[in-house]
Amino acid sequence: MHRDGVTLSCLDSGPGGDDVVVLLHGLAGSAREMLPTAAALLPDHRVIAVDQRGHGHATRRPEDVSRRAYVDDVVAVVHELAGGRPVTIAGQSMGGHTAMLTAAWHPDVVGRLVMLEAGVGGDEGDYPAKLGAFFSSWPVPFPDPGTAAGFLGSTPIARAWLDDLEQCADGLRPRFDADVMRAAITPVAALARWDEWQRVKAPTLLVLAERGVIEAPESQRMLRTRPEVTHTVIADCGHDAHLEQHDAWIRVLRDFLR
Repeated sequence: MHRDGVTLSCLDSGPGGDDVVVLLHGLAGSAREMLPTAAALLPDHRVIAVDQRGHGHATRRPEDVSRRAYVDDVVAVVHELAGGRPVTIAGQSMGGHTAMLTAAWHPDVVGRLVMLEAGVGGDEGDYPAKLGAFFSSWPVPFPDPGTAAGFLGSTPIARAWLDDLEQCADGLRPRFDADVMRAAITPVAALARWDEWQRVKAPTLLVLAERGVIEAPESQRMLRTRPEVTHTVIADCGHDAHLEQHDAWIRVLRDFLR
């Protein structure tokens, strides 16, 4: 689909039932890494996994990478593919931040909210610069899959990146650009969205990882300011809990959706 001069790509399980779950990947991810989650929810739910702007098969270098642009993309997807009726939006990391803002700004669109390893944003350090430097350090293009694997490693997120490499004329490249990733995460880090968090009315599940990146003071404040939120911690995993402890993640998600 197209919106605001940007092409968005979605993997859609197709019509079937009124219970729609929209999956939002994190920074430098793609809809493809959400496929195991989507498959585990079928056939009880219709699942739409979105390649967000700057990622996957969506427009690679969008002019606008603001938080508003990402949220408006999600709203457009829901209206076009789900008829505008309330859906469950489940997002990991930056995708979870986008899901939260969507729920706060468009309560008619979000019936339930799931945030996996996602918080309210805000960072006093140089997080965007560090991420940008990391992605810029990739020696792309990789000449072959073996070289790519040798550099990226064999962690679950590395395997997801390897599976998603694009064959270009000069070799294998990730489906994102480092400078776009830095630009996209900068608005997340720029402001802690406590007002939006407290405006969310949708039933909410907050899932954190035992070795995740959301620090205790932030998660504790999130739960203190919204004590009705369902909260769980997945053991023995890091930030990419949906890939590292898939079965545990699916159990938590299914229990909430029931």
